[in-house]
Amino acid sequence: MPFALPDAGCVTPVILPDGTPHAGTVFLKNVIDHPQIEVGEFTYASVFDPPAPDGWAAMLAPYLFPMSKERLVIGRFCQIALGVRFITASANHAFDGLTSFPFSTFALQSETPEQPDQRHTIVGHDVWIGYGAMICPGARIGNGVIVGAGAVVRGIVPDYAVVTGNPAQVARMRFAPDQIARLNHLAWWHWPVDRIAAARPALEAGDLDALEALAS
Repeated sequence: MPFALPDAGCVTPVILPDGTPHAGTVFLKNVIDHPQIEVGEFTYASVFDPPAPDGWAAMLAPYLFPMSKERLVIGRFCQIALGVRFITASANHAFDGLTSFPFSTFALQSETPEQPDQRHTIVGHDVWIGYGAMICPGARIGNGVIVGAGAVVRGIVPDYAVVTGNPAQVARMRFAPDQIARLNHLAWWHWPVDRIAAARPALEAGDLDALEALAS
């Protein structure tokens, strides 16, 4: 039987051997309804104790509120492990005065709270974020990045880097610069689902020539 991707519109794409869906793995696009969060198709998150369907946004990005001025954007085919948190810009306090205490937070009925940091957090396509990683405000993570378990990511992470540690540093690049350019040009994550399914052997084998042949 030929391989086929699961329906992008389903909630629980992993079906266990007994035929039941695995509730702890979800396609995030289909469980997050938040005005400041955008998630691409086939991006999933996995946990052992899944929240209610409307609780995924608060679990992953606890400081991102509907009235926040920043956005969290996650691309297609990303993989988000247990314990990952996006600490978005609304979590930051102003500290250019004599105190960092957020007085305006306690005067919401009479004042518009100040938000000193309005940077968006952007995650590219085909990114794997490992167990317990923390993504800080304004991080921009490129395509194909692997974020190591427990890493604390700040700033810009180049395409196809492997980053580890606190603060996260590039441990190595997954591919040579010319290969990265070819992968970004192919952008297989935007292909029709049947073509992506057909490309599975090339993707898993790391056969860039075969992947390029499928693109033509």
